Formats: sequence, structure tokens, C-alpha cells
Amino acid sequence: MHFRQEDILDATKLYKIQWKERVQIAGQISELPEDFYPQLRRYLQTAKTQITKQPDPAKVQDYQKIKQTANDIVNSRLKKIVTLSSGPTHIDQIIKKLTPEEKQIFNQLAKIIHDWRSRILNHETEE
Repeated sequence: MHFRQEDILDATKLYKIQWKERVQIAGQISELPEDFYPQLRRYLQTAKTQITKQPDPAKVQDYQKIKQTANDIVNSRLKKIVTLSSGPTHIDQIIKKLTPEEKQIFNQLAKIIHDWRSRILNHETEE
């Protein structure tokens, strides 16, 4: 995958994404670039490679902060996707904001939850 210079993820963009994700009202999710996760993987790998080549304590600390921010974004979005997928309706406006990877998780969870609810609420028993 080839990224344009203005699309390359950096610490500033990552912190901005984290902030936007945190300020969303309940039931909302911020929109990410469609290729966010490939960019994030590349950014983390590049940062890790740099500290491996030149072990500088400041760069190691920066990498740890970046990694924690990325983890925070992923966990926050996963929690929201789980909540959204278990809701009674699928809100198209929210689903449009999900990346392809997130849509796949959302659809799989929604199906599992729907099937489970049907079994419970329709009083199906497994004997």
C-alpha cells in the first residue's frame, strides 16, 4: 500500500484521533480514514525499528507513549463497536464511519448477538 505524504500517520495525528474519540457523545464513533489500521501498523513498526537501530531513551519513551495512545484508540473503538453491534437497530450513519476492519467485526458481532437473543427470547432450548 502506498501512502501520500499528507496521509502518513504521525504522533500529532494520532493524538488528535485519540482526542476526537474521547469527546464523542455516547453512541457515537468518530470517522477514521479507511486505511487507518494499515497506517497505524506501519507507523508503530517504523517507530519500533528506529528505537531498535538507535536505542535513545527519549525515543523509547516516545514509542511507548505512541503505543499506549494507539492501544487507547483501538480499545475505545472496540468498546463502541460492541455496544453498537448489540443495539436494537443498525444506524447507517454510524456504520459509515467504521473502517473496513471495524465493519467486519461489527457485522460478525451483530450476527452473534442477534442469534443469541433469538435463542433466548424465543425460548429455544438445547436438549
